[in-house]
Amino acid sequence: MTRKVIACDQEKCTGCGICELVCSATKEKNFNPLRSRIRITKIEPLIDVALACRFCEDAPCVAACPREVLIQNEATSIVLAEEDKCTGCGWCIEACEFGAITFNAHRKTMIVCDLCDGLPVCVEFCPRDALELSTPRVLSDKARRSAVEKLF
Repeated sequence: MTRKVIACDQEKCTGCGICELVCSATKEKNFNPLRSRIRITKIEPLIDVALACRFCEDAPCVAACPREVLIQNEATSIVLAEEDKCTGCGWCIEACEFGAITFNAHRKTMIVCDLCDGLPVCVEFCPRDALELSTPRVLSDKARRSAVEKLF
């Protein structure tokens, strides 16, 4: 099985937050962006990007967890969390280079994207089609093509 991630096209993303709301509603049964597993991040005043777990190879968040709450699926690279074991120490949050793991203050545990079993609702409900589920290889190819197109 190929590793897939949620990618955001920053030229399409408006920062509307619908991805955060549908994620929190699906996972937490609550419309609250603070409980979402995807986050809207401002890069510059006019650039918004939705960010979710990148499912790194040899994920530093998994290695950082002292209670072995995080487990990385070898086939898909998806990082799964046994949240009932989490004490909220935050080591996984600090270890994540992308800021994709967050803290659920209501439950006092960490939360991380699990791709909704392969059908992420954030991708499905994005009104601008700014989100897509893709492989890192395909995303790299697109980025290279886009960079070359901008040269001409």
